[in-house]
Amino acid sequence: MPVTSSAAPVRLLLTTPPLDDAARQGRFGSARPCPGHEGLAGPDLGAWAGRTLEEVAAEDPQGVRSWLTDPDYAPPGGGESVAALIARTGAHLAALEPGRHHAVVAQAVVRAVVVAALELPAAAFWRLDVRPDTVTALSGRAGRWNLLVGAPPSQQPGQH
Repeated sequence: MPVTSSAAPVRLLLTTPPLDDAARQGRFGSARPCPGHEGLAGPDLGAWAGRTLEEVAAEDPQGVRSWLTDPDYAPPGGGESVAALIARTGAHLAALEPGRHHAVVAQAVVRAVVVAALELPAAAFWRLDVRPDTVTALSGRAGRWNLLVGAPPSQQPGQH
């Protein structure tokens, strides 16, 4: 993923919001917008948005199984596949101007950005756990991204 300038670094802080009532109930979100960073909008889960995983699995067990195992599977009703989410967020990452950026994003977006930035296989998306109300920091230069892992609890990433 090339960064626009080979000399100037890019720093991206991704903050996940605290759980809201719908998330506490295990409901799929909708394509939450991300003002100023449209490529980091939440995933579009099509007809599954607003429903719980249990509800969807009861109605469409094969669809849920496909979604969890095939990165190219898109939920019905115009949903976005995991592969498409990774590609979209990766393209946004590649287009970031040098400097510091901050975005409040869905947990799935953090997973997709990390997969894209580190050039991981799409299946790794389901192996990353992202907690609510946390910050994930990435820095890059000339297409090489680094992920900050393990900042002390009292130190928000990027506040060195």
